[in-house]
Amino acid sequence: MVRMDAVYEGDLHTSSRHGPSGAELATDAPVDNQGRGESFSPTDLLVTALGSCMMTIMGIAARDRGWAMEGARVSLEKHMGEAPRRVARIVVRFDMPGGLPAEARGVLEEAARGCPVCRSLHPDIEIDRCFVWD
Repeated sequence: MVRMDAVYEGDLHTSSRHGPSGAELATDAPVDNQGRGESFSPTDLLVTALGSCMMTIMGIAARDRGWAMEGARVSLEKHMGEAPRRVARIVVRFDMPGGLPAEARGVLEEAARGCPVCRSLHPDIEIDRCFVWD
């Protein structure tokens, strides 16, 4: 169990604190939903969590095999749906560093697909993945 706490600061802003580390982050509603877009929105964090989780699970798989994955990057696009307002589509693009062996491709791509955040998302959310291998 991990505890996080959030406080509503007013004007559609929240601040959250990660219990174990004390790390803090802020959110603001997006411009297209009455906010000023001054920080990540809650749905931005959802999409960011997906990319972060995928990279982390890929990193574990790479480290277990002695592969250096440093410098790998992920870019994420969030596409909102309407009625109801929700994340409808996420585009995930991985730019992978050179020097990884050929067998890394299948292993790391499969690791990304099996990350815990991906498994926790509603199946109606379309996730488009693209891997670019240097």
